[in-house]
Amino acid sequence: MSYIAGVDIGNSTTEVCVGEVTGNGNLTFLTSASCPTTGTKGTVENVYSVKNALKLAMSRIGRETSDIDLVRLNEAAPVIGDTAMETLTETVITDSSMIGHNPSTPAGAGQAVGEILLIGNISRGVPGTPYILAASAEHSYEEVAAVVNQYGSGSGQHDGIDIVGIILQADEAVLVENRIHKKVPIIDEVKRIDRLPDGVPAAIEVALPGQTVRMLSNPYGIATLLGLNAEETRTVTPIAKSLIGKRSAVVLKTPGGNIHENILPAGEIYFHGDRNITINLDEGADKIMAAAADAGDIRDISGQPDTNVGNMLSRIRTGMSELDKSAEADIRITDILAVDTLAPVLISGALAGETCLEKAVGIAAMVKTQKLPMQEIADRLKTELNTEVKVAGVEAVMASLGALTTPGTKLPLAILDMGGGSTDAAVISDDGHVTMTHQAGAGELVSMLIQTELGLSDRHIAEQIKKYPLAKVESLFHMRMENGQMTFVDDSIDPRFFGRVVLLTESGLIRIEEEIPMEKIVQVRREAKRKVFVTNAFRALRKVAPEHNLRNISTVVLVGGSAEDFEIPEMLMEAFTDYRIVCGRGNIRGSEGPRNAVATGLVLSYVGEQQ
Repeated sequence: MSYIAGVDIGNSTTEVCVGEVTGNGNLTFLTSASCPTTGTKGTVENVYSVKNALKLAMSRIGRETSDIDLVRLNEAAPVIGDTAMETLTETVITDSSMIGHNPSTPAGAGQAVGEILLIGNISRGVPGTPYILAASAEHSYEEVAAVVNQYGSGSGQHDGIDIVGIILQADEAVLVENRIHKKVPIIDEVKRIDRLPDGVPAAIEVALPGQTVRMLSNPYGIATLLGLNAEETRTVTPIAKSLIGKRSAVVLKTPGGNIHENILPAGEIYFHGDRNITINLDEGADKIMAAAADAGDIRDISGQPDTNVGNMLSRIRTGMSELDKSAEADIRITDILAVDTLAPVLISGALAGETCLEKAVGIAAMVKTQKLPMQEIADRLKTELNTEVKVAGVEAVMASLGALTTPGTKLPLAILDMGGGSTDAAVISDDGHVTMTHQAGAGELVSMLIQTELGLSDRHIAEQIKKYPLAKVESLFHMRMENGQMTFVDDSIDPRFFGRVVLLTESGLIRIEEEIPMEKIVQVRREAKRKVFVTNAFRALRKVAPEHNLRNISTVVLVGGSAEDFEIPEMLMEAFTDYRIVCGRGNIRGSEGPRNAVATGLVLSYVGEQQ
């Protein structure tokens, strides 16, 4: 009687299956476990997560890891995802520039054009000239209001000066508005107000509640207000784009109006395969993927030096070479998945870190070395566990074996193993012959697209958005779900969630800190999944289908961590409707759901080898 452990090292999680094999070859599955993968998949750092998963699994049956007779590891191909931006133009703001701003708590409404007048220089103001008063946080809202009422009223010993708008550093626009006699648009939260030059033309705009700015989100509107020529209008386009959909904005022009642009070309991708093909990143994701298909069996992929895509692919290659320092290391990028997206680009020098959305291409790359460092992992585990460890099988084949333990399946069978870094497909024929492929791009690329398009600072919240449905807390006793359904609760919701978009997780509500409409988040999340998983499912299955025809596949079992997603399997079921393919989540061993397929297959393959 022997304890055999199958270990599946994935990009996100490491999964274990432990079975008991008797002398006559009978197999009984005993336990399973999973834990987050430590380090990059296929590197020695994985040893820690393997040991943790094995320890957890064995503890569930009251055993120690020392009781394991054999550990079987999958062959892990590292997959690294990165983004390449298409023709990014960085607008570098100098002393002579135009700057846009987007505070979230303005006051008043309307547009105003005037000369910047710092509150400390109020005495230089002259009647007849329109001014936009600027005050740092050193000046209280009472002081600002008093100055506006004294100097802008035309009463007392001072001739009235025309204050048409106000810019504040503090978050006090409403407090000032409530205390001044003349109602003007007020912009606040200008953190870098010290960079506002005195005496230069500026335009501010505050929209009515429920509306967005119209003049300052339009380059020709800015040109109208500030009197720009055609060249200046072209260079303020990033500013205008950054202010689309905002309730308030300020744009100012300093003398000279010089804007310097540093343009890094998108660059060309070189496919080295059965046919050598060159495609420019500017062509977009569809044409890039068409070029990849035309290249046939790809040996390597490289990029044009000193371009966005060239730098990205070089960075991936360098990162992998640091992980595999063996003398015979031959780092090659053998597959990419490109998807069109939008990325927020920082407008350097803007008053509050404004961004504008630029067209971008997100890319996941499959990186392979001539000799994956799996044997090094096996050797380390053998030493630390004091048991036999063997690198036993290719992921897609092992996943196919595990998928066959799903009730209601039989040969021939196709599987889609959707993990964190790659989407693997395999077809097992009636006679047991396996055809397989590894495609770059899966859950991590989806998270990256969500983070990029929503402009999130934290990858973790992008992961959460990918995994869980959304709701908007509209009162302390009800929420509006993303599908429009209203849900009422017996106990009051925490007031911190009132009016906010939240994620509905197993452990409770998670508040999304960024002010992003729920509908926008849902749209970005679903589009990211469709671009990655639906696209990859079709191209992977076409590669392994008999005669490369999807109609020759009757059954597809979805396995891997991403198959647990609350909407991806349904997306794929709908996509395969026209091909009359039976498609659904796997249920490994009738109890594990879509997870643990590879680990289960590793244990099953051991029994097969003994017969």
